[in-house]
Amino acid sequence: MIYLDSAATSLHKPPGVAEAVAAAIGSLGNPARGAYDAALEAGRRVYLTRRKLAALFGCPRPDHVVFCANATEALNIALYGLLGPGERAVTTDLEHNSVLRPLYDLQSRGMELEILPADRQGRVDYHRLEEMISPGTRAVVCTHASNLTGNTLDLPRIAALAHSQGALLVVDAAQSAGVLPIDMEAMGIDLLCFTGHKGLMGPQGTGGLCIRPGVELRPFKRGGSGVHSYDPGQPMEYPTRLEAGTLNAHGIAGLSAALDYIIAAGQESLYSREHARMLEFYRGIRDIDGVTVYGDFSQPLRAGIVSLNIGELDSAQAADLLATEFDIGVRAGAHCAPRMHRALGTEERGAVRFSFSPFTTPQEVAAAIEAVKTLAAC
Repeated sequence: MIYLDSAATSLHKPPGVAEAVAAAIGSLGNPARGAYDAALEAGRRVYLTRRKLAALFGCPRPDHVVFCANATEALNIALYGLLGPGERAVTTDLEHNSVLRPLYDLQSRGMELEILPADRQGRVDYHRLEEMISPGTRAVVCTHASNLTGNTLDLPRIAALAHSQGALLVVDAAQSAGVLPIDMEAMGIDLLCFTGHKGLMGPQGTGGLCIRPGVELRPFKRGGSGVHSYDPGQPMEYPTRLEAGTLNAHGIAGLSAALDYIIAAGQESLYSREHARMLEFYRGIRDIDGVTVYGDFSQPLRAGIVSLNIGELDSAQAADLLATEFDIGVRAGAHCAPRMHRALGTEERGAVRFSFSPFTTPQEVAAAIEAVKTLAAC
């Protein structure tokens, strides 16, 4: 199979990820739950992975890297820990339901919400955003890269607008972590939510939340922590404040191995390969009669995503034909991004999303281009 659905999950992992998970299952105990070798080694592995993530993302303190199951959980922890009735948040049309649904729920409980619209190519007006971020805004919540178009947002610019009004910047980095350069301090990010199984190329069930020192979040869940067991409340030190229960040490071991690969190979080099494959595909299909491509491809940095529709084919029908006739795996439909589809005018039939990785080959891209040409000619 030609796998072109890396925006959903990284199917092709770096060497060593599966081996690290297998070794951890047979050797690691419960981190922070014992003083014997297996438990201590688990704690060391978890801490070293925090350090690698802090270094990769420019998070000033490793103890402010909180492990979660995925970006969705990280966003829920951030949003429910930060926002409440009577407060105000601003977000955009580009967002995934992992951002929108918590914000809609908070809105139903009395939080004020404003949403910045996008145009037909998924772009936003930063001058309009500046007008929307009024004094008293608690948070601006936005994606780094759209999971539908691959378009990126100018995070330093958004951070400056947010901070000028005393607001915090919460970033969904599900599509950019491990792919695009992220430096929390340099970019002005206050809360960074990421998943481990996409651009970071780690196992599913891993992810996290990086918190700028000084930002306080209410605990999202409460329970065992391995410390302060006689206290009735959740310990307030990070990361324990937000990590009730046993961590996924086995998955974290796999994520650590993936980070080692990214560090050794060089994130810029990996991105260059992914970006090149994405551009090869885009240039090969953009002028095909009957093919409509969505997104702004003039951006120098963007996620490795190309979404399109072919003639009058429903997106699900096109994806089925790509799978059954050409053995190409893509994603079709709404992509959990309803507002983005409304902005693009694709709400009724969705879109076919091709997404690339550093392991995608030029031969696979050529085959995908030929498949789109064939379907467009039918």
